[in-house]
Amino acid sequence: MDFKPNFFKITVIIKNLILVLFLIYSCANFADINKSELINLSDLDSDFKIDLRYATENNFTKMILYKNAVPLIQKPAGLALLKVNKELKKKGFVLIIYDAYRPLYVTKQLWDIVKDTNMRFFLANPAKGSVHNRGCSVDVSLFDLKNNCVVTMPSGYDDMTYRSKTSYKSKTSRENEMRDLLINEMLKQGFLSCSLEWWHFDYKDWERYPILNLDFSEIK
Repeated sequence: MDFKPNFFKITVIIKNLILVLFLIYSCANFADINKSELINLSDLDSDFKIDLRYATENNFTKMILYKNAVPLIQKPAGLALLKVNKELKKKGFVLIIYDAYRPLYVTKQLWDIVKDTNMRFFLANPAKGSVHNRGCSVDVSLFDLKNNCVVTMPSGYDDMTYRSKTSYKSKTSRENEMRDLLINEMLKQGFLSCSLEWWHFDYKDWERYPILNLDFSEIK
């Protein structure tokens, strides 16, 4: 008896079943991928310290890249930051926000400004977009409530050198302790640490959100 026809039919059925399962999976995730609910961190907690560097000339480009900027982030990530802030307050600190949502066109501006390939290593390629463009990245540090000042870390913000690595050991143990405190509290609430930049964190579900190129004035 020739079993080839049956085998062929079974193969077709399996292929069709795989296709159906793939389509079901894609449809189930379509809503997540296109869901975007950017919220203002200042509305969540007035104790967040806000210093959006790219809205000023106090950044490595020495240029104002943001206009009408507010600290926007996807809602789940914002609620996680709220928990981080709550825990830090118990220790006498709060978060200071240096950057959050970033339009794609600004990512391209940064890429065009920086010609040095060694420095570009710290930047997101606009051809791929960044997690900042999805509203799921945040650049933060610690603010000391008792002394009313920004905590000194092993490096400054946007220091594109080896000192910005999370593995770098500063000669001052206090700086290492403060950086590690920040990282540990962020990790507890679902953020992922960047080994190259101690200040940069991505929220765990960032892949669910689309890359956005909306100016701040376009977002309600």
